[in-house]
Amino acid sequence: MIHEILPVGMLACNCSILGDEATREALVIDPGDDISRILKIVKRHGLRVKQIVVTHAHIDHIGGAHKLQQATGAPVLLNENDLPLYDQMEVQAAWLGMETPEPARIDTALRQGDHLRIGGTDLEVLHTPGHTPGSISLWIPAEKKLLAGDTLFRDSIGRTDLPGGDGRLILRSIRDRYFPLPDETEVIPGHGDNTTLGREKEFNYFLQRL
Repeated sequence: MIHEILPVGMLACNCSILGDEATREALVIDPGDDISRILKIVKRHGLRVKQIVVTHAHIDHIGGAHKLQQATGAPVLLNENDLPLYDQMEVQAAWLGMETPEPARIDTALRQGDHLRIGGTDLEVLHTPGHTPGSISLWIPAEKKLLAGDTLFRDSIGRTDLPGGDGRLILRSIRDRYFPLPDETEVIPGHGDNTTLGREKEFNYFLQRL
């Protein structure tokens, strides 16, 4: 499987481009900004964007979804619990002192246990609320990869002091959704460096009492 990670936007959100070598189908996860750079990667690999997946509705993860949707015609997928947050895009833009991006059309609501496919690769949707009510993660069993959005970072967890955040709930999500996965699972967070689930269980201060 093709997997390119591109930090995009002023907050360096990790946008993932996943592609199947045989079918050339692709998923783009968290296109927060820099859509022209994302499209260059898509073109370089000869991919066709099948779906646009957003782990949560903070502007740095979803801000470029409309432009990518316009360029590819792909549907945008988001958990419905984050729709109220998405409707506050103007407020979010004001926090960062940036222009409000044009909203994308949300085509499909992602829920716990849903499955997505690119070629022969299965991706399972994990509902992991806490950072936001509708935060989701993507578990790729064949690759032992977890796209964690802003739920888990190397040595940290997602902030919960923004509207809709819940400190107890994010830890419950990590315990219930992540801990059953193999320790060697590679975690691709929404910002910063990759890590492994086993490393975070051992060294991440926030996870020591789970």
